[in-house]
Amino acid sequence: MSDEFAGRVVLVTGAARGLGRATAQEFLARGASVAVNVRTADRAEAVARELGDGTFGVAGDLSDAAQAGAIVRRTTDHFGRLDILVNNAAVAYSTKIPEIVDREWRETLDVNLTAAFFCLQSALPAMTAQKYGRIINVSSTAGRSVSTLAGAHYTASKAGLIGLTRHAARELGPLGITVNAICPGLFDTDLARANATDERLEALRRNFPVQRLGRPEEVAALICFVASEMAGYINGAALDINGGSLML
Repeated sequence: MSDEFAGRVVLVTGAARGLGRATAQEFLARGASVAVNVRTADRAEAVARELGDGTFGVAGDLSDAAQAGAIVRRTTDHFGRLDILVNNAAVAYSTKIPEIVDREWRETLDVNLTAAFFCLQSALPAMTAQKYGRIINVSSTAGRSVSTLAGAHYTASKAGLIGLTRHAARELGPLGITVNAICPGLFDTDLARANATDERLEALRRNFPVQRLGRPEEVAALICFVASEMAGYINGAALDINGGSLML
């Protein structure tokens, strides 16, 4: 426990499980107040109860601009400010190119990329007014190269998220807002296990220089560092955390 983020307010999207939940837990442990976004109200409230004091559940579909704006407004109304936005919500399908249908393509781009833009855009009034903000977009090694398990639509969305990060960093830096991307490799999450058998994950693990899957709390710790006062000069970066499975 620490008070590193005491007085800071964080909004984490896709916070029900995996990287998002671990990130919310880490910020709470470091003294922040945290709004956790999950699509449905009952699940958002359940996650907030499970995580405990200092947590506020905000439900909604982030790929809808009006709902994304409402989620940010509910956060600022409840806590009085918004300092840190973690765009983590994502879907991943392993469908091959010939079988990707219009609905699946659009859902992947909407959830993984468009939603992050709507949240970023909605957070700007609060962050601009206080001349301070940290926006962290959870991309992937897929955005830096190509996806190991998911399809072309996932790779495209995560690459687009890095492009959004760079442009926003240049435009918003003068306002006191930094924007960075985190690019995890293969982590032990429900999302990874939904797209690969245990045998497939084991085969991949053996080929990594650090021969294991990543742990969600390791991504959470990196996100907290990027959001910290010590990282104020990091802006527009895409930070890899992958055990050496991709080296650029």
